[in-house]
Amino acid sequence: MQLPPILDLGAAAPLATEFNAARGQPVEVDASSVERVGGLCLQVLIAAQQAWRADAVPFAIVNPSEAFLNNVRLMAAHELVPEEMAA
Repeated sequence: MQLPPILDLGAAAPLATEFNAARGQPVEVDASSVERVGGLCLQVLIAAQQAWRADAVPFAIVNPSEAFLNNVRLMAAHELVPEEMAA
């Protein structure tokens, strides 16, 4: 699953729909092209990560852009990326 460059209010519902369609399957979320992350999309990402964890199905955010990592740090959502990337 490729994240769009701008994860704003308009991207939240389509992102949630995409996660709902993939529920129960391993997911790799490619964050390489992300330029900005808004709060609502961050909530969608965290909720998806928690749902996959509860289902014991692999979920990973891969290739995070520097902008994605910076936004995650600023919003204290370090659990979205591996520790070595969040630092």
